[in-house]
Amino acid sequence: MNSNDKVMERFDKHIAHSYGRMPLAMKKGAGRRCVDENGKEFIDLGSGIGTNSLGYCDEKWADAVCAQVRTLQHNSNYYYTEVQAEFAEKLCAMTGYTNIFFGNSGAEANECAIKVARKYSFDKYGKGRHNIITLVNSFHGRTIATLSATGQDVFHNYFFPFVEGFINVEANNIEDLKQKLDDTVCAVMIEYVQGEGGVNALSQEFVDAIYDLCAPKDILVIADEIQTGVGRTGKFLAGEHFGKKADITTLAKGIAGGLPMGACLMNEKCSGVLTPGTHGSTFGGNPIACAGGLAVLDRLGSEGFLDEVCNKAAFIKSELEKCSEVSSVSGLGLMVGIQLKTKKAAEVARAALDKGLLVLTAKDKVRLLPPLTISYDELKDGLGILISILEE
Repeated sequence: MNSNDKVMERFDKHIAHSYGRMPLAMKKGAGRRCVDENGKEFIDLGSGIGTNSLGYCDEKWADAVCAQVRTLQHNSNYYYTEVQAEFAEKLCAMTGYTNIFFGNSGAEANECAIKVARKYSFDKYGKGRHNIITLVNSFHGRTIATLSATGQDVFHNYFFPFVEGFINVEANNIEDLKQKLDDTVCAVMIEYVQGEGGVNALSQEFVDAIYDLCAPKDILVIADEIQTGVGRTGKFLAGEHFGKKADITTLAKGIAGGLPMGACLMNEKCSGVLTPGTHGSTFGGNPIACAGGLAVLDRLGSEGFLDEVCNKAAFIKSELEKCSEVSSVSGLGLMVGIQLKTKKAAEVARAALDKGLLVLTAKDKVRLLPPLTISYDELKDGLGILISILEE
């Protein structure tokens, strides 16, 4: 039995089988490449589903995290820390938001957003104005509330009863939105690009309609930027591509470079909604995660960094569109969905693994979420492997 198999056997003995895992036991990583227990090297175009935003073990990121580990690893949120204050200050400066609640994941950030929207409405208008519109094909998390918010029937099973108060509208269907945006609605929750739903971007017309219809009724807009945020699309927030800023924006995944971190960002209107006792998180704003987050923000804020994300995205699209098996390429920035003509995405991902390449899938598409720091040489190598598989 090889080293990979030994690790997988030990792993499966005690860890819940809640994931459809690929047969890879990852041992270490550096830059945009990782190595398995057998010593085989892989180019990673998935970055932990967009979480390793600076790649594996980035030197400046690792130095910042290790320094914090040796200073203060955790404190209760009954107390203050400078590193959390500094991270919040910088994140607000980069996004234009007023207030932040820190959690540990995207689902937690979305839970917070749901609570903020409902409490905002309750405080101002009383009971009965609690419904939140979400979009068909959306994905917002795996807690009971965020599963309920998710607009995909495949997730609405087993865990009954689901949380009430969520209404689904068809993406890019303005008439459907108008019909359901009644006086029971307190918020509309959107992903500018539906990641798990197939890497599909909303239309500018639909996004404009959401903001235009919500503002006069004081209905909040929540932007779930768990996957699209923190530079993934070539802007710090994907909403910038659409010229919009939501009342509440949620972030996670790449925000701390691979450490558990979620953030719910609130504008001035929503900044006083959470009061002592209305929400909490034991590990939220953990000093180590905040130190990692600061390293990520420093890199993304450096001159020309986000421009290069856009340039790399254009390079990926141009290379893929030369491939005869590619039907279309969707997404924004380094959030790429590849629609295939004949091959199955899951089979392509498995074949890529065999050849030393890590890619993802989203429904029937191959999905790429490479580290934002990936080089053109690494992209050429990775895309070369992928295209050779597609053209076999």
